[in-house]
Amino acid sequence: MAVLPIVLYGNPVLREKSQPVAIDQSTKNFVADMIATLKDAQGLGLAANQVGKASRIFLADLSPLEPAEDVRVFINPQIIETSGSMEYEEGCLSFPDIFYRITRPEFVTVRATDASGKEFEVKADGILARVILHEYDHIDGKLFIDFFSPMAKEMISGKLKKLKAASAA
Repeated sequence: MAVLPIVLYGNPVLREKSQPVAIDQSTKNFVADMIATLKDAQGLGLAANQVGKASRIFLADLSPLEPAEDVRVFINPQIIETSGSMEYEEGCLSFPDIFYRITRPEFVTVRATDASGKEFEVKADGILARVILHEYDHIDGKLFIDFFSPMAKEMISGKLKKLKAASAA
């Protein structure tokens, strides 16, 4: 397992709509690398786009908040249903040191396949729902800054310019 570099805002792969993947040994190896990367970064979620690959894969890991939790792997996920509404502060590994209160659905039902090829369905609420929805947005090319108000975007414009410059370097 290798720790992969996390791409920063400005990298065009973050805006790509990801493509479905077959579950083969290459995908399993990539998922293992993603898990190592997420653990190293100490984040709650990671999408394939964030490590430079426009594949419909993301991870959710609540173990930093609840040590008994395992990393959840979502391959070719589909959102089945959302409901409710909840505002909460979010961050993103591709946007270091940028946080913003975002309103998202409070409940989500998602169907996906795990790394062993088994299909499953999860009904989630609270922080797990938020992580799933945030990472699902990533694989659709949508970023959490898309939820920011114009004033909030203006306030962080300097940070965004620095991230774009770092991404281009």
